[in-house]
Amino acid sequence: MRIGLFTDSYAPYINGVSTSVENLRNALIKLGHTVYVVTLNDSLLKHTYDDNEKILRMPGIPTRIYNYRLSNIYSMSALKIIKKWDLDIIHSHTEFGIGIFARIVAKKYKIPLVHTYHTLYEDYTHYITHGHFNNTSKKLVKKLTKIYCEKTAEHTIVPTDKIYNLFKEKYNITKNISVIPTGINVSKFFKENISMEEVEKIKKRYNINKKDFVILFVGRLAQEKNIEFLLECQKKLIETSKKKSFKLLIVGDGPDKEKYIDKAKKLGISKNVIFTGSIPQDSIQYYYHCAKIFATASTTETQGLTVIEAIASNLIPLCINDLAFIKILPKDCIFNNEEDYIEKVKRIEKYRFLYNKCGKELKEVMNKYSYNTYAKNVLEIYEMVISNYKEKKEIKASEN
Repeated sequence: MRIGLFTDSYAPYINGVSTSVENLRNALIKLGHTVYVVTLNDSLLKHTYDDNEKILRMPGIPTRIYNYRLSNIYSMSALKIIKKWDLDIIHSHTEFGIGIFARIVAKKYKIPLVHTYHTLYEDYTHYITHGHFNNTSKKLVKKLTKIYCEKTAEHTIVPTDKIYNLFKEKYNITKNISVIPTGINVSKFFKENISMEEVEKIKKRYNINKKDFVILFVGRLAQEKNIEFLLECQKKLIETSKKKSFKLLIVGDGPDKEKYIDKAKKLGISKNVIFTGSIPQDSIQYYYHCAKIFATASTTETQGLTVIEAIASNLIPLCINDLAFIKILPKDCIFNNEEDYIEKVKRIEKYRFLYNKCGKELKEVMNKYSYNTYAKNVLEIYEMVISNYKEKKEIKASEN
């Protein structure tokens, strides 16, 4: 099968979408398929095409949302290149920029289009509106999402029941939707594949000692991730646990990094909070093995791939009570508020063996998210969509 993946986010940029698309590409290639990627270029003036890697990069325009970029929605030179690919299916991973271009390509060359909805845009409108016209902007996001997923795509893939329910109950999208958890390369995080020497170097760099009990957060440092919650809890952990050194390791970068550094100073916990900044994707796995717990208080996740990475790294995940997590994690790994979070952290530190009972459930969760499983499930959607698309074309031809 000849497959085109269209995305605004792709390597070298690091985020959940770019990781998801890259993993899907690699898994599909391993299964014997030919995969092309259409994404963004740093250059504002030209597009580039790497025929060996089969990656077409279009000019990217910076936005005001973190490090995201948008492309022009039409390019004759790009269309000429894509026409030669003779694609069987197009799989878009964004509703804007490259996603609109995917829609144009699909319509022009009569190629069926599958779409994956990765991001809860309602939770990100504040980057554009800065607190003004929030209700209006959220209604616009809802309308645009409905147009793309119901009137453009032949089939929409969502990563969790949380998004499926949102689409059905709030957005009233009636067209075909399938829940397929996004896949990751889980083996990359297995202890047997980790250089403990590299882990020890990281611990030494950030002054992490054997007596330290490390809680890890990995992700974008921005308002929607609710990192202030973790900082507030960190202060209370330190104040109520004089015998134990709790450290919070925050891996990632983002628009609010300095704000959180300042917050840690004001709380008087700077010695117990480590900010690493952005870490290359090919070394992120070592940071997981510096910790005992992975924690997140974000309620804006469509899936939370870092939670799966944590499980693969043999960490105990502690996640806020949100649909993205409660459907996949044992109840002992879910917290409701600060008091509940602090109690669970202390309990894990003191009686970690009690949480071993979660091990089997967590392993089953992790296995569902291998990128090979993900690719095979997506391929089933491709085959069904291509078959249905051909059937519709034949019916339309016979009617004419």
